Amino acid sequence: MPRFGIRWALGLLVALAAAQVPSHMLFAQASPPIRYEVLSPWAEVDPIPLKGISPRIDGLAGKKIGLFVNYKRAARPIGLALERRLKSMYPDSDIRTFNSTEWNVVETETKNRDQFIAWAKGVDAVILLVGD
Repeated sequence: MPRFGIRWALGLLVALAAAQVPSHMLFAQASPPIRYEVLSPWAEVDPIPLKGISPRIDGLAGKKIGLFVNYKRAARPIGLALERRLKSMYPDSDIRTFNSTEWNVVETETKNRDQFIAWAKGVDAVILLVGD
């Protein structure tokens, strides 16, 4: 059986290119085109209308700044350091910290739901601290 080398394969490709054979025809098989049906993963449309992003505040001076500290170990030390830094930069601001203690749960689904909602309503801006 003869061995075909790289030169032979390149020669074949050059010959096919010279013959202007479309590349999709080189390896085409006689099979019908594949069709897919795309389905939405949503069973129903959410009845709550979408709401846009809150407008940006003009600055942090004199504002109530919320620090949302998640449950991870490094988040609290980061929060304390950030609080000191914010107080030095904006001495007239009011820093309010909320410490999350639940793992991988939306805060409104925990026993601290009411405290979280009250905290969120009482701040002008929120900084999220993740201890990774």
